Formats: sequence, structure tokens, C-alpha cells
Amino acid sequence: MQTGAITGYIDVAQLVLYAFWLFFAGLIIYLHRENKREGYPLESDRSRAIAVQGFPAVPEPKTFKLANGDTVQVPNARRDNQPPLHEGVWRGAPLEPTGDPLLAGVGPGSWADRADVADLTYEGLPKIVPLRAAPDFGVAHQDVDPRGLPVLGDDGVEGGKVVDLWVDRSEMLFRYLELEVAGGKRVLLPMNFARVQERRVQVKSILGHQFAKVPTTKAAEQVTLLEEEKIMAYYGAGTLYATPSRQEPLL
Repeated sequence: MQTGAITGYIDVAQLVLYAFWLFFAGLIIYLHRENKREGYPLESDRSRAIAVQGFPAVPEPKTFKLANGDTVQVPNARRDNQPPLHEGVWRGAPLEPTGDPLLAGVGPGSWADRADVADLTYEGLPKIVPLRAAPDFGVAHQDVDPRGLPVLGDDGVEGGKVVDLWVDRSEMLFRYLELEVAGGKRVLLPMNFARVQERRVQVKSILGHQFAKVPTTKAAEQVTLLEEEKIMAYYGAGTLYATPSRQEPLL
């Protein structure tokens, strides 16, 4: 037999190859199982008593320590606080929002039930804050400073005025415009939904009067992860539900 051979049909290289295959298969199964710590078991359209896990099954709960000292255990029995949307309809039926469609959490207005705490920098400070709370940041001199500009909805109606900008202190960029709308209410406008021009800020996703119902923040100079979800979802919902015509086919 040649060097490395165990028998006439098996050698060390062959065993190493088989061991690698077994290791790699086990790694795939392990990672797929760990991936099910959040979002599983799935809900069945047929019955709430059916838990959809698939293979491999949902892993045993594990406790993780967070940077702020808190702990979280996953998987857990915590459920999103959004209302069920398929009650009384057949499987595959289109989602029909109830009440104000911009706040219903449906379709482009869906939001994840994230932690109701502010995102933090490495130093433990709130990551996203208004410029009035971050004097070291400002608008570049070659850019338009939107403070004081009117904000127009897709119908050309003014929905509010820009009073401040909210900066991400970790990424060094602006995340939101702070608006003052009807009644003196302060709301946030995500930068990716805004088009800042010389004399105005244009928003295509919602109409002028709809700015008054944008979800607000609990704190004047902080925004939590959950609040960010709901604010972004409101403008996202407007891309489909701001006007009835947006729900109709193009042709």
C-alpha cells in the first residue's frame, strides 16, 4: 500500500474529505437553526394552534447580554403588538387596512416591533439627535440649509416648516428633518423621503394635510428604534395609500 493508505480502498485524504463534508453539513444545520431565534415559529393561515418550524426546529432559548447591561432571551413568546390582518378572509386575500391606512401597518407601511429605546453611539450617547443638541455638527456651507423652508406634500400644499435637522453622530450624516406642523406639533421627516431645494422641501409620498398625523417621539431630542420604525412606515404607507388612485393599476 502507498503512503497514507489505511486499506487498499481507504486512505487518510479520503477520510479527511468525508470529515470535512460532515463538518460543513453540521455547520449549515447549526447556522440555519440559530437563524430561527427570531421570527419563529411562523404563524399558520389555517390555525393559530399550528406552529410552523421547519427543519431544523427552533433552538432552545439563549440569553444575550446587551451593551447597556440589559439582557434579552431568544427565542421567546413575545409577539408583535400589531393587530392580525387576515381575520375572516380567505388565504391569499389582499391585505385591507382598517382605519387610517397610513397608520395601519400594512404593506409598505409595515413596521417591526423593535425595542422602544434610543440607538446609542459607542460612547453610550443617543446616536440620532437634533443639531441643537449636537453643536459640533452643522450644514456644509456649500449645501442648502433647509431650516425655515416650507415642506410641501405631493399635492403642492404646505404641510409644515423645517425647524431643525437630526444628525447621526456615528455615521456623520443627517437622518431626519424636524418639522413644525399644524397646531405647533413637531414631527420628523426621513431624509430619504425629502427633496431639499433652494426654496422648499418636496415630499412625494404623502399629501400636505397628512403631515399632521406623522407619529411623534416621546422625547424632544431622542428617537427610539420603535419610533423610527413607525415614522418611516408612515411615509412608506403613503406611497400606496396617500390617495385612492395610487392603489389602482397603471394600465
